[in-house]
Amino acid sequence: MSWVWIIAGIMLTAAAAVTMFRLLAGPSTLDRLVALDTLVAVTLCAIGTWAAFSLDTTVTYSLTALALISFVGSVSVARFRVPDTDNPRPKRRLL
Repeated sequence: MSWVWIIAGIMLTAAAAVTMFRLLAGPSTLDRLVALDTLVAVTLCAIGTWAAFSLDTTVTYSLTALALISFVGSVSVARFRVPDTDNPRPKRRLL
């Protein structure tokens, strides 16, 4: 049964590493926002895996708190986001 925990830990670590790459190298703020949401989801999975491994249910309160804070943060960033101006589109002229 310990192989299951080792494989789960390796997969969560790989997911966090790939997500951190996208978070740091994302060309736009929306890419970074999606990567941050994914990183929070990986963190939630890691906390849930730890709770199952250790048979300790006291960490499950942090799952609820982190999920609520992540949702409110993502919605507020998406709502008040300013468009990126790195690559502005040329305006079309009407004839």
